[in-house]
Amino acid sequence: MSGQILIVDDEPGIRQMLCFTLAGDGYTCVEAADIEAAQKALNLRRPDLILLDWMLPGISGLDFARRLKRDPRTNEIPVIMLTARAEEPEKIKGLDSGADDYITKPFSTRELLARVRALLRRVNLTKESDIIAVNALRLDRETHRVSVAGQPLELSPTEFRLLLFFTTHPERVYSRSQLLDAVWGNENYIEERTVDVHIRRLRKILEPVGYDELIQTVRSVGYRFSTQAP
Repeated sequence: MSGQILIVDDEPGIRQMLCFTLAGDGYTCVEAADIEAAQKALNLRRPDLILLDWMLPGISGLDFARRLKRDPRTNEIPVIMLTARAEEPEKIKGLDSGADDYITKPFSTRELLARVRALLRRVNLTKESDIIAVNALRLDRETHRVSVAGQPLELSPTEFRLLLFFTTHPERVYSRSQLLDAVWGNENYIEERTVDVHIRRLRKILEPVGYDELIQTVRSVGYRFSTQAP
């Protein structure tokens, strides 16, 4: 394996152990003891994966994970959260913050490497395909073209990003604030009701080809994209 991994942990001994383990598997490592150092490292080079400790001085790893996922420049970098918190509610909190995986301390080096390899494999498989297909719906990431059964659909850039997010995250309910973070990024002046407006527009575009019902409203929660209409 190969790739660069950013390790964010305030304990030098843990960073050294992680670097030694990952280097033995062919990875290069960049170390950061806090969020400020991690941000400087990100500004210099985009890593292939981030190992992020939950408990850090100043800004917590949890808050930093949320920041990463709100920023369009970093929201696709996979994050594995490292923490001593083993309780299920804490794990859910970590994953909801935007972390892609979660490892509880203490962990074996074999488990760490297995998690890193598996996550990078999933990310690389996603990157290899520019075409996202859901039944007869096709999205081309590179050209931003959308079609259903060969019939082209005209979408605005925002509508394309929204539909791309839905098709790559099916069968899960997202609140309006989560959709704002994922699609609009750090444009904090956008109001939540803007999501509803774009959902209506997107449904109107999909309605003539019979795909509008794939975007489902979940009362009092948000929206879900289903690969099968209700």
